[in-house]
Amino acid sequence: MYKIYAVSDSIGETSELVARATASQFRGRIDVERVPYLRTPKSVDDFIEGIEEPHQSMVISTIITVDVRKHLLERCIEKNIHVINILGPCINMASQLMNVEAENKPGLIWGIDSAYYKKIEAMEFAMQYDDSKDHSGIKHADVVLIGLSRTSKTPICMALANKGIKALNIPLIPEIPIPDELFQIDRKKIIGLTIDPLTLMDIRKNRLTRIGKSSAHFKELQYANAERILGELEFAEKLMRRLKCQVIDVTNRAIEDTALLIMEYTGYIKTK
Repeated sequence: MYKIYAVSDSIGETSELVARATASQFRGRIDVERVPYLRTPKSVDDFIEGIEEPHQSMVISTIITVDVRKHLLERCIEKNIHVINILGPCINMASQLMNVEAENKPGLIWGIDSAYYKKIEAMEFAMQYDDSKDHSGIKHADVVLIGLSRTSKTPICMALANKGIKALNIPLIPEIPIPDELFQIDRKKIIGLTIDPLTLMDIRKNRLTRIGKSSAHFKELQYANAERILGELEFAEKLMRRLKCQVIDVTNRAIEDTALLIMEYTGYIKTK
């Protein structure tokens, strides 16, 4: 299948919309992948080297930063990848007509109401990287939450996003390796979530009741088993000690309260 990469030095919404509009004219013969936050030549190089079938690929770009845009063009030409920047020609023409230099800063389209659109970007970020769907988001996150299943990671991320903070969460499961990216970021960004084992057991039992106890995945992991939960908590606590990150006990704590604590710990609000 042919593939269009929608790349941007911001969140990539504009490039993805154009890419999907293009793909819609070919009835399922084109796959679209958004690639946000290409803000350095190094990030462009990593992206280009990750393209598995260059001759079956096309790049639609809304990169504003001139040196990054030029580097992307050079690398695409080098790899025989078709590339088009949909903002460059428009910006250049407007600049010539008005005889004014463009600011060439990523994300200025959101400046209409920066606080509002910062929330939108953070919401989109939280959904895109929820439950560690894509580890590449870790280095771009303002806050990274780690914790066991049912420790309110996702709703806390959304509460933080509502404050304009880009947060993602990584579920801790003993059988699944911890992403290397977690050890490459500022530990002050990492917040561990823990919970009372009996409370967690009750939450998980209620969860199993709602979804049906026949779920093979939960059954295999003994999801609400007391011994299993204690083992998971021990695994999580060891990792949090290793990371030397701030830890919050979410037992009977409101989502909003936890979000405020996280904002205090990470410096997004100041306390007296």
